[in-house]
Formats: sequence, structure tokens, C-alpha cells
Amino acid sequence: MADLQKIADSVINGKAADVKNLVDAAVKEGAPVAEILRKGLIAGMDVVGAKFRANEFYVPEVLIAARAMQAGMDILRPLLAESGVKPLAKVAVGTVRGDLHDIGKNLVVMMLKGGGFEVVDLGIDVPDDKYVSAAREGAQVIGLSALLTTTMPGMKNVIEALKTAGVRNNVKVMIGGAPVTQSYADEIGADAYGEDAATAVIKTKELTGLA
Repeated sequence: MADLQKIADSVINGKAADVKNLVDAAVKEGAPVAEILRKGLIAGMDVVGAKFRANEFYVPEVLIAARAMQAGMDILRPLLAESGVKPLAKVAVGTVRGDLHDIGKNLVVMMLKGGGFEVVDLGIDVPDDKYVSAAREGAQVIGLSALLTTTMPGMKNVIEALKTAGVRNNVKVMIGGAPVTQSYADEIGADAYGEDAATAVIKTKELTGLA
């Protein structure tokens, strides 16, 4: 019987080689692919997220854990597709126009992938129409990041662009970044505010009815 807890522990401890070997062994033993994902990789990243929120883990530990999780996902991804296991939801994440900072955005992307979501990374300095396209292409949640107070108004512009394009009601919008607050989210009509990468995963689950 595959030891899925050992996979989770190896993710938490950031041991990519161990994760890869354990996932490979679990697949060869015939463990259900969805179980390996849920009870191994996602369970591990859930603990990482909880530790991050509790200030027991910091950004470097989260990045190392996310890379370890990714090593397991590289093996599982084609098998998940074959077995018809679908991601929890599709999320598009980007840094708003004019903002070139991507560390926070990258962390959110990794944590969402670790949480079982399909993530489209739109990159940095993303024009409004790219978010509109993402909504038209089936993203259920759009995540907007900004690190500068001068680029924060870009978040409102994206929401307005979604309204103008007639797709605002099809998608939930979550915002985050160092200068961003819940009151700003309320002011511009965003659906959620993600205080940090781990909270972003929780909020995304709430927005998609999974929490």
C-alpha cells in the first residue's frame, strides 16, 4: 500500500527527489491517481499553507515545498488527464498593467497549483484585455496582483473592462499585494481580498463554492 502520508511529509519538508520517487512508486503500486494527488501532494501543501499563515514557514520554505510538489505533479499530470480527474477550478492570475513585480504573484500561482487548481499564469504588466480573454476562455476566478500604490488603480480598470465586455458576472475577481486592503477590494467591487498566498487559496475555494 502506497504511503501517501510520506508523500505529504516530503512535500512539507521540500524534498523534491523523495516526492518524485514516492509518487512514482505509488503509481507503480496501483494507487489511484486522484488519491495520490489529494492525500499526498495537496495534503502536504495544505499544511505548508497553514504553517505560512501561522508564520512558522516563510517564503523560501513555501517555494521549496512548492517545487517539491511540482516534482510529483510532473508525474501525475498526464495520468490525471488520462483518468479524467479534473482540476477543482480554473484560475487566471496576473500582475496588473504597469506593475513588473512577480514574486507575490508567483507564490500565489504555486500555492493554487498545490491546492489542486488549474492555473493560467498571465505574467506581469498584463493589459486589461488579457483578463477579459481569460474570462472568456473559462477562468472562474481572476487574481490581480499589485505591489505599488501607483498601479493599484489598474485593478479597478480590469473590473471595469470585464463589465464592459459583458463577462463580469461569469467570473470572480480576487485582488492582493502589499499595499492592497480589504477596504480597497470593497471600494472597487472585487469579490475577495487575498492577504497572502495561503489565504488566496482559501478565498479561491470559497469563491468557487469548494469551502
